[in-house]
Formats: sequence, structure tokens, C-alpha cells
Amino acid sequence: MDLFSRSWQALLAAVAETPDEDFELPSGCAGWLVRDLVCHLVIDAQDVLITLVTPADTAPTADATSYWELRDRPPAGDDPLDALVPRLASAYGEPRWLKFHLDDVGSAAGRAAVLADPAGRVGTQDKVLTAGDYLQAYVLEWTLHHLDLIAHRPGAAPPPAEALAGARAALERIAGEPFPSALADADALRVGTGRRAPTADERAALGGGGLAARLPLILG
Repeated sequence: MDLFSRSWQALLAAVAETPDEDFELPSGCAGWLVRDLVCHLVIDAQDVLITLVTPADTAPTADATSYWELRDRPPAGDDPLDALVPRLASAYGEPRWLKFHLDDVGSAAGRAAVLADPAGRVGTQDKVLTAGDYLQAYVLEWTLHHLDLIAHRPGAAPPPAEALAGARAALERIAGEPFPSALADADALRVGTGRRAPTADERAALGGGGLAARLPLILG
């Protein structure tokens, strides 16, 4: 629960500190500008609020690891919601309105997470999880999107070290094995999820089989 709050607050702060002109830069999400990514975060924050007030009375069917499903290929942009995001982001006009909306709904999502009972059961995407597992899963989401936010913005504040470490551990649980220690946390996350190709040294560290053969892990 604490790591959820730290990673989310760091991401909200990073968006607030993003200069208006940087909203037109590419993000680390293929095909999305920074403004599109921020719009997606508004939707994510709404999803957190909706899920935390959607109680379930059946046994959990997923945990923080199995919440994530692996896709065969990256999103092609033809999913209706994915296609909506750039149009919705553009409709905001000035970056200040996106910042305002994210701060508003994002702060509410953060408060709701603090107030949630970690053992309480919630329903989302046809799954039932404890609220604690649901929020733990989002540490990976927030940290990856923080890296996406600063992908083409040298000097921007990175995610907290503890969030990077927690997100890496989550991705390793999804993968079923650890990434080589030679890869820093941010590099393991970017390479592991296909946000960039590995360097020659990283390919050597990953080796030729096992984990390397299954990368990238496309999360859905």
C-alpha cells in the first residue's frame, strides 16, 4: 500500500513538473505523445477509484502477479479505447487542463488507496482481487508509465528507487525468473517490456535462451 502511494505521488509530481512544451514530445508508449500518456493516466486514476468502490463477495481469482496477462504482440492502436485516448487528449487543448484533471482525480485515487482495506475484495476486468493485491499490481503500472513520461526528456526526475525495485520484482514474478543483475532496474523494465531494444552488452547478459527468448513481455 505504501509503495503504491510513493510511486503514484512521484508520478503525479513528475506530470505537474512537465513543461507545457514537452507535452508534444513522444512518450515511451509507442504512438503516444506525452499528452496522450497523461490522458491515459487520468483514465487509470478513474479505474482505481471505480475498482476500489466495486466490492466483490467471491474468493479472489487473481493476485498482484496473475492480474497481468501476457499478449502475443504490442497494441496496434485499433482498440477503441486506445484509439480514443489521443483524440481525448487533444480535446483538452492546453496542457494545464490535463494537469488539473489528473491532479484532481489522481489525488482522489491516492486518498482512496490509503483508506482501502488491504484485505477487502474488489472486482475489475472480470477478476476478483484483494485491494492490497490490486494496488500492488499498480506499482508496476505507475513505474512503467513514469519511465514512459521521461523517455525523451533527459534530466526529468526518475521514479523513486524503491518503486523501480518493486516494479522490477513484480516483472520478474510475471516472467518467472530474475533479470540479470547487470541490468539496472530501469533498464530491466524498459527492455523487459519492449520499450526499447537491448544493447549489445544487455543481450550478452541476457544470454540466448530462457528469459531472453521470451522477451519482450507485453503486459495487458
